[in-house]
Amino acid sequence: MDLGFFEFIQLLAALAVFVLILVVLIAHFSASMIMADVKRHKNEKYFFTEDGEMEAFPSIEDPHSRELSVVVPSYNEELRLPVMMDEAMEYLESRQKQQPSFTYEVIVVDDGSKDKTTEVALDYTRRYGASKVRVLTLVKNHGKGGAVRMGVLSSRGKFILMADADGATKFADIEKVEAGLRDISPKPENMAISCGSRAHLEKESVAQRSLFRTFLMYGFHFLVWFFCVRGIKDTQCGFKLFTREAAQKTFSVLHVERWAFDVELLYIAQCFKIPIAEVAVNWTEIEGSKLVPFWSWLQMGRDLVFIRLRYLTGAWKLKSPRKAE
Repeated sequence: MDLGFFEFIQLLAALAVFVLILVVLIAHFSASMIMADVKRHKNEKYFFTEDGEMEAFPSIEDPHSRELSVVVPSYNEELRLPVMMDEAMEYLESRQKQQPSFTYEVIVVDDGSKDKTTEVALDYTRRYGASKVRVLTLVKNHGKGGAVRMGVLSSRGKFILMADADGATKFADIEKVEAGLRDISPKPENMAISCGSRAHLEKESVAQRSLFRTFLMYGFHFLVWFFCVRGIKDTQCGFKLFTREAAQKTFSVLHVERWAFDVELLYIAQCFKIPIAEVAVNWTEIEGSKLVPFWSWLQMGRDLVFIRLRYLTGAWKLKSPRKAE
């Protein structure tokens, strides 16, 4: 006997409900595989000085001892890292000469690279000293989010900047995101975040990308808005500045280690009502990106759904985890 129209609609509705329940269950129970607590390998607790000696990394829970920490996640970046580091160090050294009270550190996090990323980064430690350049080499690849998190939790800065190893954003644009951070008022408990953006918020903002990647980007932005983060047009620019308090609050409960970690980070910030500024920065697409357009965006879309569902179902909770071991 053929199904009538209304019976067919009821069947579709029941199927949709079943699929939704299945997705929720998968999101909830698979969340146990991703923990907010930080488990460090013993070798990841130390950095090498310019003399080759090992010293323990500090913790973000300690009082700050530098004005600025720059965290540079790096995976197989032996070719692109020197360009970015040369530009960053030139700017930071020049700023320190002009402002003697300005102190900084750069933490290069080698995310389990298979090339000579660590050796390239250690060359800057030898040139500038371990007080200014530190290298954190992860035993295995965690993903960009995991690498940034490890670097942030090991930082000494009053302010903490995420900066990509490819140098797509001009390092001098830190002054723009710093201005955005200063413009946030009031800052409850000194918590604030300033995000670099490629969303053409200012006429001088420049972004160059292929048509296909532009299409994927706007589709991803819609999903970000629909599931997780409102009011931020570009969540994925890898140039973000945090107060130390905001970094500790958000990174200590971060779960996602791959590309969608920025979205979870800003979702957490909005849940905690941490004020966020979005500031246009200059950006140039650099060859050698680790992001595979279709599959990476597909993975991020899946992660967006799971981020929302895991917080809604209570699989992930916004509370401080145990201290890192």
